[in-house]
Amino acid sequence: MKLSDLIQKLDYTCVQGTAAREISTLVYDSRKIEKDSVFVCITGAVSDGHKYAAQAARQGAAAVIVEKEVDVPAALTVIRVKDTRIALAEMSAAYFGYPAEELKTIGITGTKGKTTATYMVKSILDHSGYRCGLIGTIEMIIGEEKIPAANTTPESYVVQEAFRKMVDAGCDCVVMEVSSQGLMLHRVGGFVFDYGIFTNLEPDHIGPNEHKDLDDYIRCKSLLFQQCRQGIFNADDAHLEKILEGHTCEVETYGFSKDADLVAQDVHLFDRGGSLGVAYHMSGKLDMDVEIDIPGKFSVYNSMTAISICRHFGVAAETIRQSLSQIHVKGRVEILPVSSKFTLMIDYAHNAMSLESLLTTLREYHPKRLVCLFGCGGNRARDRRFQMGEVSSRLADFTIVTSDNPRNEEPAAIIEDIITGVKKADGEYISIVDRAEAIRYAIEHAKEGDVIVLAGKGHEDYQEICGKKYHMDERELVADVVKDGNFIR
Repeated sequence: MKLSDLIQKLDYTCVQGTAAREISTLVYDSRKIEKDSVFVCITGAVSDGHKYAAQAARQGAAAVIVEKEVDVPAALTVIRVKDTRIALAEMSAAYFGYPAEELKTIGITGTKGKTTATYMVKSILDHSGYRCGLIGTIEMIIGEEKIPAANTTPESYVVQEAFRKMVDAGCDCVVMEVSSQGLMLHRVGGFVFDYGIFTNLEPDHIGPNEHKDLDDYIRCKSLLFQQCRQGIFNADDAHLEKILEGHTCEVETYGFSKDADLVAQDVHLFDRGGSLGVAYHMSGKLDMDVEIDIPGKFSVYNSMTAISICRHFGVAAETIRQSLSQIHVKGRVEILPVSSKFTLMIDYAHNAMSLESLLTTLREYHPKRLVCLFGCGGNRARDRRFQMGEVSSRLADFTIVTSDNPRNEEPAAIIEDIITGVKKADGEYISIVDRAEAIRYAIEHAKEGDVIVLAGKGHEDYQEICGKKYHMDERELVADVVKDGNFIR
């Protein structure tokens, strides 16, 4: 493969050497450089790839792609561009033969709901005869293969590599979570989405290593709608007008608003003894009844997101209904069938905003007691501990404070911080450092009519302590308690 073929869509300057060189591999990690590689120098949060340009030459690279001056041997081809992240995205698409052109691509962005919505879309499309790949927070799914995720939206090279593997595995579409960071860092560059979806937006991911302020967060989210053909939007979100600024796509909306293209109405909650759900009627461009065994109003929005997308694939209403009635997403309001007398669920809620949203939703089911078990991660902002403690104490009847991922901090010290927050409200509480014992306590002391939430870990199957990850899956911990049988059934 010639370098000139990889950079044909770039605006570039050949500083030295020739773009007609043959290259063997495309890399952006200096440790993976081989003879005749082209190395893209990425400026990252921790390290700057430009520092390794001379090393690339010593390792036999044929060329480097840069956005600033580098001091390298004359034999090395140097291609200068304005932004090497954009270059990596475009080059990756070319390197893998533009696989997005062989797939229907679906990108979902928003503060909440991305993960659940992607699984709903995949479930519906798979049941309709499509073969749908998935890229998201929990995992990447390529055919029958499941690969644990490192980032919600991986680097552009990984995205394009996954697309190629999906095509080769017989997939005809892909649904992926698109984070604001992924958009800001051009991880989904190099192609145009067929469908771009906006779920909602709340202040989040704002800080020195993410977005400088809310406006920047909104701006990055809105970039998706300058890179898709059909845009689908939550009509009820207060930030919709700003999200639409500069859009170049067709616009379709869903929500409770009567002006939306797809409208939810007649919502009612149900409790089937250990299982909570929601049902509603959809009208507008599609008329159907919908029922989901996942609680809360946010489940209405998540399902409407999926239905709005799948409608464009010509999926029958009955197929949508059946798929949604069976959907379960690991660690996202995941109900475990432990007892018909009480409800037990696992959820990823790991900050005050998500915990408040979850507990407020569960309050609508009028449980006899709402029990919340959670901890907070070590080496993270202490404010989160106080805030989550206060939220749980205010909204739950009983809080069980335990460990999450203590990392390099003492679990007891983290728990003390959480309890400081708990004491700001009037809920009852207990602290149990060992998470396995805390879960056992929650189940063995459950009362009829309780709703118990194991919050914070969600899909994670490990606990991080002093730089090492130890296996710990809450589903297994619950199964151990169930096996012993010391609780009301």
